Amino acid sequence: MASGGDELKLLGMWASPFAVRVRLALSFKGLRYEYIEEDLSNKSDLLLSSNPVHKKVPVLIHNGKPVCESQIIVEYIDEVFRGKGLSLIPADPYERARARFWAAFMDDKLLASWVQAARGKTVEEKMELLKPTFAAVETLEAAFRECSKGRPFFGGDNVGYLDVMVGALVAWVHAAEARHGLKLFDASRSPLLNAWVDRFSKLDETKALLPDIRKLVEYANMREAQAAAAN
Repeated sequence: MASGGDELKLLGMWASPFAVRVRLALSFKGLRYEYIEEDLSNKSDLLLSSNPVHKKVPVLIHNGKPVCESQIIVEYIDEVFRGKGLSLIPADPYERARARFWAAFMDDKLLASWVQAARGKTVEEKMELLKPTFAAVETLEAAFRECSKGRPFFGGDNVGYLDVMVGALVAWVHAAEARHGLKLFDASRSPLLNAWVDRFSKLDETKALLPDIRKLVEYANMREAQAAAAN
């Protein structure tokens, strides 16, 4: 339960970075909620009725009303519970628009190309498919420099909207390194993001919520084996 009698339920899946985004936002806002783990191979009636269009997690249910899509949910949380915990969305309209732009870039360019590369059948194919991902990382490095203005986080001195958007991937970044020796954010290509990952990973909220790396590696290996068997 959130303060003031607000009932919050979150439908998620432990390995989903999109669900982790929402959990991080709720934590940084200091909000209590009921977390409901979904089995995506056997989706609950609650999930299907709450998100009938995409039938995906995460879904935040606030006083019986569902809100879908991680970027929208995080903005909703920050707006509805303004004054509680950290303020995630910039107050300045221009800064707010810029944060939304980079959040969209994160999903549409970096994350989409990274997911595509993971589907490569050989190491050579994966590395070729990763070229757009590394290009997106370089762009995001410049965005961090611009947004942070020399301070520790995208949000400045404190965690903000983009820190939550990108930060939900940190566990998967470590899992990719454990599986393939691939470091998405490294000191040579993206030193600012590499240092940011280290800072973000040490936050209490982050340590409490990011998935276990070994468990993620096992999950990714299983999914890869299932995909190979299906082909």
